[in-house]
Amino acid sequence: MQYQSPVDDMMFLVKDVFSLTKRLGDIADFSEFDDDLYAAILEEAGKFATGVLYPINRSGDEEGCSLKDGVVTTPNGFKEAYQAYVEGGWQSITADPNYGGQGLPKALHVLIEEMFYSANTSFCLYGSLTAGATQLLQAHADESTKEKYLPKLISGEWSGSMCLTEAHAGSDLGLLKTKAEPNDDDSYSLEGSKIFITGGEHDMTDNIIHLVLARLPDAPPGPKGISLFLVPKFMVNDDGSLGERNAIRCGAIEHKMGIKASSTCVMNMDGAKGWLVGPPHQGLRCMFTMMNLERLSIGIQGIGLGEMSFQQADAYARERLQGKASDGEAPAALVKHGDVQRMLNTMESFNKAGRALAVWLGSYLDVAFHSEDKEAVKVGDIMSAWLTPIAKAYFTDAGYETCTIGQQVFGGHGYVREWGMEQHVRDCRIAQIYEGTNGIQALDLVGRKLIANDGEFLKVFLNEIRRDLSGFASSNHKTLVEQHLEELEKLSLAIIESSKINSELAQLVACDYLHYTALVTYSYLWLKMEVAANGKFDEKSEFFFKRVLTRTLGLKAGIENELTT
Repeated sequence: MQYQSPVDDMMFLVKDVFSLTKRLGDIADFSEFDDDLYAAILEEAGKFATGVLYPINRSGDEEGCSLKDGVVTTPNGFKEAYQAYVEGGWQSITADPNYGGQGLPKALHVLIEEMFYSANTSFCLYGSLTAGATQLLQAHADESTKEKYLPKLISGEWSGSMCLTEAHAGSDLGLLKTKAEPNDDDSYSLEGSKIFITGGEHDMTDNIIHLVLARLPDAPPGPKGISLFLVPKFMVNDDGSLGERNAIRCGAIEHKMGIKASSTCVMNMDGAKGWLVGPPHQGLRCMFTMMNLERLSIGIQGIGLGEMSFQQADAYARERLQGKASDGEAPAALVKHGDVQRMLNTMESFNKAGRALAVWLGSYLDVAFHSEDKEAVKVGDIMSAWLTPIAKAYFTDAGYETCTIGQQVFGGHGYVREWGMEQHVRDCRIAQIYEGTNGIQALDLVGRKLIANDGEFLKVFLNEIRRDLSGFASSNHKTLVEQHLEELEKLSLAIIESSKINSELAQLVACDYLHYTALVTYSYLWLKMEVAANGKFDEKSEFFFKRVLTRTLGLKAGIENELTT
């Protein structure tokens, strides 16, 4: 079953729901873009996803990556697809035009990423890491470093990687041991080993620019003693040509449950030469520029795979004859059965709301990075900080659930290799784990974004939604959204107060609170889509409010039980 890029649904969000040209039109960097351009780009992205990426998805999963003599070989067709990707300009979509980028909004890019993740998740990961590395260098590198590395990263001629994790440390980066000793020429020699490095070694680009966290000799212990270094696979000469091979090499590749065509490497540094990015001991702060963008990207992996699973399950349910329908038809298509309708509607509820949240969050990132309005930037920063852990964790939790529901629609055929549904489940599972596990995202939301600032981020979030709701006509669904916002506010304030006497509370309620907040956010977005659709979404919206939003009842009860113990 061929993937169909949902361009019409995406343009509905761009044009009718969020009115991106108006929402971002006051920002100089986006003032020349319009709906026609956005539509044309999405159409071309859809063609690339269906025509180039999707055909090598299953074969890439079956073949996987291989390592021989320190060289990683990607599956057949990946190098050619990557060349087409570069020639199409897909790596440069949001990058700074001063270094060869196209400077398009992140709110558009999230939709392009979704299509690429749907069509071929393993392939999409290579470009995602490069985009994150580009954004980090744009934000924190000095001008000479930008001029030396950004143009070829932005073009896709070179790729990037993020080297954080060490075997003994896992998510606790404060424990990392990689060392960086200063040299006489302003460079550093790095010693250490990193694991789980996506795109750490492969055969699709001439050079790989590794961004590595390490400790200087005088570094204080813990997270405050971490610095960030740029470590190229090949040295780059002053004229931009490639020099000698650097002492950073792939020692092994991981044999994984899914994303098998994505090279996940152990990277060993034995005196590898690197250069400091940002101030000493401020590496983690700099790296968070990349990590937060990667967290949104990985969240979109969940949406993309959920959409792919839904499309296949929906098509199969319309073709597969099985059993007797309630109207007496026999054999009836699966879609005629109420329980199958429930599964398909649940999948669509998650996918459409997740896509809307991705665009909404993307627009706040655009404001935060590009607006000259200081107050708008402040709101953009707060909203981005609040929504990012929700997006990463809930997109992937809901995405995995959606993929397993799609597998269920196929019955036994969903469990066997032939139909491809089991690959979606395997590929989606990692998204709940990497770029900070979803439990860590939940703790970030409750600990840093709610409790630490005494609810200030929550207040901005609620104000943004309530301001928008004030322009909506009265309806049952609007009333439900307003009630849930009020309950979220009360529950959040109760958590803040209770945390003052119970230091363990955040750990106990974080995941439930994130899911609760995500569903309330989805209710607002479903209402917003319903209003923009002028009646066309009413049935789908009604299902969300009747059958999916009601999950908040159990989540709220569980949290309140912890507050009273």
